[in-house]
Amino acid sequence: MLKGKKILLAVTGSIAAYKAAFIIRLLKKQGAFVRVIMTKASSDFVTPLTLSTLSKEPVLIDFLKDDQTGEWNNHVELGLWADIMLVAPATANSISKMISGNADNFLIATYLSAKCPVFVAPAMDLDMYAHGSTQDNMKTLEERGNRIIYPESGELASGLVGEGRLAEPEHIIEVLNTFLKEGLSLTGKKVLITAGPTHEPIDPVRYIGNRSSGKMGYALAEAAVKRGAEVTLISGPSALSAPSGLLKMVKVISAKEMFEACQSNFDQDAIIMAAAVADYTPKEVSNIKVKKKQDDWSIELEKTQDILKWMGQNKTNQKLIGFALETNDAVAHAQGKLEKKKLDAIVLNTLEDKGAGFQTDTNKVTIIEKDNKSTSFELKSKEKVAEDILNKLEELL
Repeated sequence: MLKGKKILLAVTGSIAAYKAAFIIRLLKKQGAFVRVIMTKASSDFVTPLTLSTLSKEPVLIDFLKDDQTGEWNNHVELGLWADIMLVAPATANSISKMISGNADNFLIATYLSAKCPVFVAPAMDLDMYAHGSTQDNMKTLEERGNRIIYPESGELASGLVGEGRLAEPEHIIEVLNTFLKEGLSLTGKKVLITAGPTHEPIDPVRYIGNRSSGKMGYALAEAAVKRGAEVTLISGPSALSAPSGLLKMVKVISAKEMFEACQSNFDQDAIIMAAAVADYTPKEVSNIKVKKKQDDWSIELEKTQDILKWMGQNKTNQKLIGFALETNDAVAHAQGKLEKKKLDAIVLNTLEDKGAGFQTDTNKVTIIEKDNKSTSFELKSKEKVAEDILNKLEELL
């Protein structure tokens, strides 16, 4: 959910300031743009150079950039830039200034200019955190629309044990992701997506496969995550990187492995079977490399488990969408597959259309539903095709 989001991290003068480095790394790993502002006191605990290196942006501390020229840092512009402002760690002193509006440093001035949601992660010693003034201030922050990421209980810098320890960076990132999912169209829905080819082994070095790259399935998974879904992606061999934000990623090789993975993850609200599963697999697999001894070589094949058919027969409340890649009589074949496998909808694409099918960045599809109602789309990127398919899924749900 954080991919492409602009996060303004505000670091105040707590010994927990060193954890800002871990927060930045996690944010960047999830694809967020990060800018950092610090109080002068926080630089006693972690250097601006460290946070600048990790965020790949200059760290801002003062109003003035250059005493000689009078060039200044624009706190208003920075407050408008951010999608989320995260104050972590937030000391009792900075929280007090956020309440009173005492803008005696660049960080507080920026906070007062922020138009985005603000998250505050307190960190301080046990008695400071428990003090009535701190508790009142945090309550006031929440009443004003700020969101508190409450500290954890544990050993503190003073040696005391109790509440006041900065929430772990992983938990902070989880809170931000959960917030960004609120109100999204697929929030709370569990979606299983399959992608890529399967490789059916002949011997330790050879296999039977197809030309699927997995691009369509991966685009669907990424788009579903952005809509708030809890996505499980089952992928055959693919050179693509796993989309961020998945609930689960399962890598398989053969049709048998994909079937087993689908069975294990069948409890979903919706299933989109975008994988190109092999229809046949070698009946016997050699455990050593087969040597070239004769001009002709015959391999006896047997049918693989029809995963889509099994799902259609065993589904209860799941919405099931299949794919059909055809080369001739495309609509008739797709309609037959839709009916035989008890699908809620089928996505038809044909190699007769230039730019559609395997190993392309584009696709041209027709979505056919159970009543044979069909919707055809123009050639477009697989990312945009994924949006069309998910729009149809939302209608079905």
